[in-house]
Amino acid sequence: MSGLRVVAASFVVPGPSGVAVRDSLKGLTTGDEKVLRLIGDLLGSLASRDLKARCAAGLDHDGDQWARRKRGLTGKSSSRWAGSITKATHDQWALARRAQLAHIQTLQAGVDAIAYRLSLPIGAKGSGGRPGGYRSKREWFAKSRRLHLLEARLEQARAQCEAGRVRVVRGGKKLLHARHNLEAARMSEAGWRLRWEAERWFCQADGESGKRYGNETIRVSPDGEVSIKLPAPLAQLANAAHGRYVLSCRVDFRHRGEQWSDRITANRAVAYRIHHDTGRARWYLTASWQIPPVQTVPLEAVRATGLAGVDMNADHLAAWRLDAHGNPVGAPRRFDYDLTGSASHRDAQLRHALIRLLHWAKRHHLAIAVEDLDFTAEKTREKHGRRKRFRKLISGLPTARLRARLVSMAAELGIPLVAVDPAYTSRWGAQHWQKPLTTTTRTTTRHEAAAVAIGRRALGHPIRRRTAPPPAHRSDEQGHRTVQAASGVLGREGTRPRVPGPRTRSVSAGRGAKAGDQRAHNRSGHAAEHQSWKQDSLPLSL
Repeated sequence: MSGLRVVAASFVVPGPSGVAVRDSLKGLTTGDEKVLRLIGDLLGSLASRDLKARCAAGLDHDGDQWARRKRGLTGKSSSRWAGSITKATHDQWALARRAQLAHIQTLQAGVDAIAYRLSLPIGAKGSGGRPGGYRSKREWFAKSRRLHLLEARLEQARAQCEAGRVRVVRGGKKLLHARHNLEAARMSEAGWRLRWEAERWFCQADGESGKRYGNETIRVSPDGEVSIKLPAPLAQLANAAHGRYVLSCRVDFRHRGEQWSDRITANRAVAYRIHHDTGRARWYLTASWQIPPVQTVPLEAVRATGLAGVDMNADHLAAWRLDAHGNPVGAPRRFDYDLTGSASHRDAQLRHALIRLLHWAKRHHLAIAVEDLDFTAEKTREKHGRRKRFRKLISGLPTARLRARLVSMAAELGIPLVAVDPAYTSRWGAQHWQKPLTTTTRTTTRHEAAAVAIGRRALGHPIRRRTAPPPAHRSDEQGHRTVQAASGVLGREGTRPRVPGPRTRSVSAGRGAKAGDQRAHNRSGHAAEHQSWKQDSLPLSL
């Protein structure tokens, strides 16, 4: 057991800290679209310049530089637009900084793995959960060259990190690289250019509590009227008072519409973002606001009524209901999804599977236990070697999206969510539960057994079915040996109730002669015999 890592404690996942709703801007006129394009293009160019200045400052950036950047943008737009741009720039730089640190950790893990395997003899077997040496001299030589490459990349990344340099692309690095291979991206040059410009536009404004309808820059009234405070260079395009432009369409947030209406009526802060989807040729308005943290249910209260263990796989979610003592109840459930095709199709499949899972848990009043998955350090080929199919499998699992979707959707339905350490759940579940749960009419899969292991870990029980080997004899002095019943369950230490009657194939229990009166059986030495046995007196001789 010394080679096993320590399993982290389970915890109840807190709810989301904010929400976002979206509605399409239907019925825009040609003039409205022209104004929106001009606003997005102007503010997008200002955001690009501000991001360049922030990246050039690096680690020397402070509050004074932030104020100078904002003053420089105020004259070209407005004070509120400048505040939104500088805040977005700061968030984007911080995100790039976190990604840089994660990249350094990945490179370091790869260097350590290769260096360790190169230090072993060729063909040496692994031990203690660590890999062995490489199989051939050819592979050893190829990995030694890769080690030099990774060390060079690691040194360069560390130098950039110490200098405060980050790599950021407004519009996305993936879309930028698609420009050099339009055929593989299935895009034309004109279509790529249109999408590239739309991704680099900037038209979002942070909310302000106390201002009219919670936002002074992009204002949405309770009846759905959208008006925008134009930047200073575009003030001549205003069609309303105070330099504002009112769109000819109306919006209606169907999802969380009452919450949104309550916020703007009370003049509480609501942030808005207007963006253009070139694929659908539609304009959208997204409203977002912060919500107070939801009070999570104590873990002991969640465990009191049992829960459902859920195992995530490449094409389905395997779930099994468990009672408070860790015993599987009923039959396992499977919620399928298809992660092929476009991003929108994959997201829809994931949401459909999650909502079916949550509705099933809601009907049975169950909490949900899931693994706290994070494959950021597990995707390198140095970790899994030649297992390309497995590396591709875990790279395609949308763990981050699944986690975000499940947390928000479960909080909306009021279903507690318990996160457990994913260590050894699949291995130990198959070892201890797959065979016992397999019957003549049902074959338990490895994923369903893993769901049982996840649920037992969330309930605080060991995954294995017994905590100690059988005693040397059948006396009760060894105590209770199974973990299937809690210590407070009445009768758990008692003997099995005796059904009166013989145990033969010809006569069923409780139906034979003298059934129910075990003392009626004439057995030698039994304390319940009617009379003691005595030999008749016979003469010794005739």
